[in-house]
Amino acid sequence: MRRGPLNRTRRIGVTALAVLAALAGSPGLAQAQQPPQAKPLTAEADSPLPPGWRVTGEGVARELVWRSDRAVPVGDARVEFHADGRLLGVPKAAKDGHTFRLALGKATPLKDLQVLAAGRRLDAPAGTTGTKKPRNSAAAAQPPARFPANSVDPGRPGSYRTVTGEYDLDPVKLPGFAQPVEMQAVVVAPEGATGKRPLALFLHGRHTTCFKPGGSEDDVTIDWPCSAGTQPIPSHKGYLKDQKLLASQGYVTVSISANGINGQDGDAEDGGAQARSSLVRQHLAKWAGWAAHPGSAPAAVPDAAEADLSRVLLVGHSRGGEGVNRAAMDSLYPPPAAQDGYRGPVRWKIRGTVLIGPTIFGQNPVADVPSTTILPGCDGDVSDLQGEVYVDGTRGVSRGTALHSAVYVVGANHNFFNTEWTPGKSEAPSSDDFWDDPEGQPDPVCSTGTRTRLTADRQHQAGATYIAAAARLFVAGDDRVRPLLDGSGRRAPSADPARVLTHAVGARRTGGFLPDAPVKVTGGRLCSAVDPDPARACLNPDTSGSSPHFAGWQTEKETGRGAVALKWSAPGTAAKVRPAAPVSLSGAKSLALRVFVPPNATGTKLDVAVTDSSGRRAKLGRVQADGLPGSERTASYWARELRVPLTAATRAGLDLRHVKSLELTPRSRSGRAWLMDAWGWAPGTPVARAATLPRVDIGRLSVKEGDSGTRTYHIPVQVSGHDSGKVRFSVLDPGTGRAKDKLVTVRPGSNPIDVPVKVKGDTHFGYDEQNDLIAKAVRGAVIGSYRGGVTAVNDDPAPAVTMAPVTDRVTEGGTLTWRISLSEPADVDIWQPVRALPVTEGAELSTKDVDPQWLTDHTGDLPDPERALSKANVWVWTSIPAGSTTADFVVPTVKDQVAEPAESVRLALTDDNAEPLPDHPVRTGTVVDAP
Repeated sequence: MRRGPLNRTRRIGVTALAVLAALAGSPGLAQAQQPPQAKPLTAEADSPLPPGWRVTGEGVARELVWRSDRAVPVGDARVEFHADGRLLGVPKAAKDGHTFRLALGKATPLKDLQVLAAGRRLDAPAGTTGTKKPRNSAAAAQPPARFPANSVDPGRPGSYRTVTGEYDLDPVKLPGFAQPVEMQAVVVAPEGATGKRPLALFLHGRHTTCFKPGGSEDDVTIDWPCSAGTQPIPSHKGYLKDQKLLASQGYVTVSISANGINGQDGDAEDGGAQARSSLVRQHLAKWAGWAAHPGSAPAAVPDAAEADLSRVLLVGHSRGGEGVNRAAMDSLYPPPAAQDGYRGPVRWKIRGTVLIGPTIFGQNPVADVPSTTILPGCDGDVSDLQGEVYVDGTRGVSRGTALHSAVYVVGANHNFFNTEWTPGKSEAPSSDDFWDDPEGQPDPVCSTGTRTRLTADRQHQAGATYIAAAARLFVAGDDRVRPLLDGSGRRAPSADPARVLTHAVGARRTGGFLPDAPVKVTGGRLCSAVDPDPARACLNPDTSGSSPHFAGWQTEKETGRGAVALKWSAPGTAAKVRPAAPVSLSGAKSLALRVFVPPNATGTKLDVAVTDSSGRRAKLGRVQADGLPGSERTASYWARELRVPLTAATRAGLDLRHVKSLELTPRSRSGRAWLMDAWGWAPGTPVARAATLPRVDIGRLSVKEGDSGTRTYHIPVQVSGHDSGKVRFSVLDPGTGRAKDKLVTVRPGSNPIDVPVKVKGDTHFGYDEQNDLIAKAVRGAVIGSYRGGVTAVNDDPAPAVTMAPVTDRVTEGGTLTWRISLSEPADVDIWQPVRALPVTEGAELSTKDVDPQWLTDHTGDLPDPERALSKANVWVWTSIPAGSTTADFVVPTVKDQVAEPAESVRLALTDDNAEPLPDHPVRTGTVVDAP
């Protein structure tokens, strides 16, 4: 079976019923309703697929294929196939960069096909993106107002000169990867520094791996190892500017290469997150060894100051961000040995992470390790800005003392934080990931030359400044830089003219009005972050643009993520939020609200009030919310942090230990707003100490179906670590995409959920049958491998296929017919392609000799200009239904008034690359004039 990262291909029918029945009727079980299943479409004449799509292959190789008119750049976001509003799966990219293939199962619905990458549609017609145009796009070009300067600026170089070196060690073997992965890095360190210095490790993201010196973009590949005549792309050298800034401030820095993972993670179920974690920890283990035994270090390392492994900052870009998040998790909560590429002791302490335009396919952030997530406002790769989950996804999971900050950089793209991905600076060919459609209008926010779009140099400088800010706060403990990261509305002048906005959760925030928890809302609407129903969704699917807070995950509907939506046409009607139990704001100085309004909106005013358990009410003040610069292509529905002092509540005698409700009263004439959460806020950054938590990992079990009998298998779920916690498990119906959810208490050594899967043996060919389980932490737990299941592997050979004539000589207007036969019936539909080949003698049937509708259905072309059928891309797929052994292939002809000699067509059975099958005869059909 072919599987891409996070393969969601659903291939089972009745087997799924056993899985779903395992959870049906269980206490606490909720079903996440999905859109009704559509009837499957095929590539036959009565139901043609959209342009660019086709179904290819036969047997286990049957695939849904999409080909793009232009190459899709290798990036960090997953390319996904969707149909009728639900996810079909993650296709595998061909080397040409144009073609994507997804293995299909029976009854796979192919209605309303779309190709998405991080929520961005790739197959929309030229000049469109499939979304509505913004109403006020002119206003989108206005950058936000500039904040006051912070008291300290971490973007200024320190007093140390720097020294640079490289090391290249023996490669390492990682589980699931056929080829070893390089252990290569560039080191930048302070020169002349004394004593132990903190260590910052950088990990780049998923990018092309190999290039031909002096070649073009067509010569770059994602192979590993690189073929003769090409050499590795030095993506790890793209952060030298950031490294030199940190080294000048006294940090030892190392940026590691991960081309060997990028070239092989296409088949990794987690997109390579565990492999990247293993690679990071392999390097940290080397540094720990060199610190203990300096004489064992390679030549580049003795020139650097001695690294202090008790003070480590991890910096990851894109999939590298998800990799360092997993490395932080694995350092605290060890993964199962079978899936881990590092099994030695943990001789380091990770003080924080910086995540640049990161992916988070597992939506499993590490709640007790401080983080700063940089969100590029013009990201053309991970365009849904799913990295916001590193902030939102930590709420309520653990102690809540670790600061988790989101840093929104207006006008920044994905690539330019790395000079090796930046045109004019990179050694290999590179590009701007936020591309302009040559047939469309320039984007008012992100096109080059707009007021809001940053140049490559300015973007990289802003990135370096905020990496240094995180290092100074998390590692050095300098609380003076916190206002740059926690929503306090201060700027670092060294990052000018970039407009940088921040919000945060954790640190000294207390209480919490959370729409994710049990809460009652009046005067507003408690909405769902991910839901296909527009009446329940926080943002209508037709909304222009998107929200990082509502980035999708593994299901079309998700429990436990929401917001409070406000909409008003006149001022004065309050929206009241009342949690199930009063919250404590004791010790807080202000109430911090995370609120967003539509992009480009200005002047939205809200009065804020709270009421305590005894009914005393106090109006705290008025806040103003302005939208970010946004367009249909940006994820600009992003919350600003707005604070109001609690002094009015203190004066009114409210019991801040028992606050029962929060009120937001619009004072603008009309508008919309969304409340993500509200917290009691106080300055300061407490020391974050990791809790002892249980860790959950879901395994993948592959079993052969056998020839007879029924066997029951169980999806493997492992719980390690300590204590207990709450985890939401979801069993996915492989046929419909529906999820059955259950909130479970997990404890180490126990089996938290039993999902039996029945596998029935037979002797008929069928497709692999996959049953999946996913998990997400709710409270007091961490999730490692978040997706797994049981795959029943078909072990029966595909039936042999032949083609024989039924009617191979007709007069004009007749129908040529051949019968395609199988040696035995199969349990699934078998698709067999037939191709028209050039005739070897005599005249050939032309496009005007066959039915024009038949020609259009099977080739997408018109009869004019007239040409031979073999030159008209006649390559037709015929379906032999499950349980049947035959299907007819027909070529309907038409009468004309022209006297012609006998004309013929030659037909061959082919493979999915249109090559004739060996040892199969080519069949000939002949058409003669009517008498």
